[in-house]
Amino acid sequence: MPASARPATLGALKAALARGDYARRSVRDEVRDNLIVKLRRGDRLFPGVVGYDDTVIPQLVNAVLAKHHFILLGLRGQAKTRLIRALVDLLDEAIPVIPGSEIHDDPLAPLSAHGRAMVASEGDDLPIEWRPREARYVEKLATPDVTIADLIGDIDPIKAAASGLQLGSELAMHFGLLPRANRGLFAINELPDLAGKVQVGLFNILQEGDVQIKGFPVRLPLDLMMVFTANPEDYTARGKIITPLKDRIGAEIRTHYLESRADAIAVTTQEAWVERGLRIEVPQYVREVVEEVAFQARQDRRVDKRSGVSQRLPISVMETVVSNAERRALVAGEGLVAPRVSDTYSALPSITGKVELEYEGELKGAHAIGRELIRNAVAQVFDGHFVDADVSRTVTFFEDGGSVTLGDGLPASALVVEASKVPGLMDLAGRVAPAGAAAPLVASAVDFVLEGLYSQKRISRTDAGSYVGSEPGRRPQQTVRQAPALKLDEDDDDDPRGGSGSGSGGSKKKRYYN
Repeated sequence: MPASARPATLGALKAALARGDYARRSVRDEVRDNLIVKLRRGDRLFPGVVGYDDTVIPQLVNAVLAKHHFILLGLRGQAKTRLIRALVDLLDEAIPVIPGSEIHDDPLAPLSAHGRAMVASEGDDLPIEWRPREARYVEKLATPDVTIADLIGDIDPIKAAASGLQLGSELAMHFGLLPRANRGLFAINELPDLAGKVQVGLFNILQEGDVQIKGFPVRLPLDLMMVFTANPEDYTARGKIITPLKDRIGAEIRTHYLESRADAIAVTTQEAWVERGLRIEVPQYVREVVEEVAFQARQDRRVDKRSGVSQRLPISVMETVVSNAERRALVAGEGLVAPRVSDTYSALPSITGKVELEYEGELKGAHAIGRELIRNAVAQVFDGHFVDADVSRTVTFFEDGGSVTLGDGLPASALVVEASKVPGLMDLAGRVAPAGAAAPLVASAVDFVLEGLYSQKRISRTDAGSYVGSEPGRRPQQTVRQAPALKLDEDDDDDPRGGSGSGSGGSKKKRYYN
């Protein structure tokens, strides 16, 4: 209904209902009907959610069509919260409510004592307000300190005393988040963190649709659609979602990490803060390397699979990579910011803080694991771009004793000059740098070639940024000479007591050393 045609009074709303201009329905019917309209029009249901078109989204659509409360189960960084927040788009643009009602009473069927009193006193002249869809979404992060009073409500003795009310009066109630979310969507993130007795308080909401406050006979048949999120490790291993509550949740939908590098790049491009007012151009192979770091981490046995590797990792890495390139360009006075593959090593702090390691990984150290992940990622991406390239001329130059030093802060023009001294290197760089590209992009391509050869152990790189012919040999281990073991000398004639050691019978005295 257009905003200009919305009724302003209860009487006008009744007339619109009689004409068919306004439809009164429950929240779950409303979400279902609007979803059907979008499906018939072919609209994109969840903008910004990538990689779930054939897996998660069909299951979520089924749950909405079945009018189920549902839970999204997945590791961190799998767009669970983004999905449930996108459900707001399936609500009507606005719904009529009674002004001043804490639980947003429907003017045609008020639940609260305040709403009933307003309708009784003003009748069809009662003014009504229109509540927008964004205000109808309520989200709560579950923590162990959340109480029944927070979610459902409690008796307010101060209000009762000030108004001369009985404690059992509905007017003495202080409503919690659930009643205040009436006629909308209510989401609980990390459901297992709710205490068991609080989860029990959700039973009636999910099954009967009402709440009871503090043991008093105040029943509110709320109109809600409830959605939850949880980590599967918490859900299955720690067992913090009680069985009766799980039984009342209509659908359990499992999310997953993105399965293709292209989808991951799309998400990072969408979420990472790259456009900063400067002229920034991120080469495709740099984007691929950044995403491949996350893929390598998820399959590395030294990384905790139960914790997962969030999609936030490549987003943070991309932002740090661009920042490192931005710093170099500002110092060198370059007009174009072109990140290099080697800039990924500057993002180690963004990697180590988002990866939980197993015992074996902890022994090796987070920074060492991070460097290995980057090197493996570069090798994987380099194979994709140079699988049929002839790199023999460049490798031979280094094997014959040649070297080139390209530090992190070396300007692009100087890097290109140094790279021109290496046979075949500029030709290889031309495979990934566009024709006539600016010096920063050419420098980035050169850096990619050298880092790729280094990642495949065809050449070596020192800590100072010099590329040389082969992996430096390990320092020979010094042989530790062990002291000879003390022997038990049976033939020693010396007697520690000063004797000759030959007693009666000529037997020799044994000596023992501690």
